Amino acid sequence: MSPASWGRAVGTVAALGAGALAYATVEARWFTLRRVTVPVLPTGADPMRVLHLSDLHLVPDQERKVQWVRSLAALEPHLVVDTGDNMAHVDALPALLRALEPLMALPGAFVMGSNDYYAPVPKNPARYLRRDARGTRRRDHVLLPAAELATALRDAGWKDLTNRRDVVEVDGRRVSLVGVDDPHLDRDHVPAATRSHRSSTDLRLAVTHAPYRRVLDAMHADGADLVLAGHTHGGQLCVPGYGALVTNCDLDRGRAKGLHGWPGARPDRPGGDDSTWLHVSAGLGTSPYAPVRFACRPEATLLTLVARED
Repeated sequence: MSPASWGRAVGTVAALGAGALAYATVEARWFTLRRVTVPVLPTGADPMRVLHLSDLHLVPDQERKVQWVRSLAALEPHLVVDTGDNMAHVDALPALLRALEPLMALPGAFVMGSNDYYAPVPKNPARYLRRDARGTRRRDHVLLPAAELATALRDAGWKDLTNRRDVVEVDGRRVSLVGVDDPHLDRDHVPAATRSHRSSTDLRLAVTHAPYRRVLDAMHADGADLVLAGHTHGGQLCVPGYGALVTNCDLDRGRAKGLHGWPGARPDRPGGDDSTWLHVSAGLGTSPYAPVRFACRPEATLLTLVARED
């Protein structure tokens, strides 16, 4: 190749890279609502709408995201579930509570992620190519107001599922809940079942921030009908036609986002007759140090739970 041809090739690659980066910056703010139907309720049950929020990674000046989240109350979900990583700045709590305010009037439940406890820091992107991208927790990490967030959500009536069980009445039906603290920080512990939680319910719902295999196995063994998780960002930077490159945990890439079965395939059922339904949200945000998405739009999901076919 001549020097001139080589120069043109380098210029073309650079232009394509710049264009892709510019698009990825725009896509990170291109919020979308996913709609998913899950046949998980008892035979003859009326549908139940569950709004799944995750990974807002909110910073104080993201007013467009605040207003978009507020607008989700118009969907009139029966239950709101927040799977953590809500904040990305030490001063984000007022904006976050304003975003969640209309939804906090509805029944809800929540768990925390690492970016509810600690502010994000710059990281080497190559870390995320490892199977488990966790690093040593630095002593200089800035603490986020996780306790204040939990208090506000509990005061609104949302169920705190931080290594806890609870029960919520939803549209006249009884939903048994179990959740864990963030597995990405090794804080998870599935609590032992009590007699009241083994009693008759319309739905057994399990909640975790990060979908590590050990947690999904424990929730499946616990008898969960449906597990909700976040953390993966759906891969965040995906290859069209191939999907996620990483999940930032030990979950396989094929389940980086969307509705699946655990431990086997589901929808609905090929080879996974005994599997638990698993929904992984690609989430609504990014780290402020990597504010890009590619082929993986930021999302919230409205899950319509319907009667299973026996």
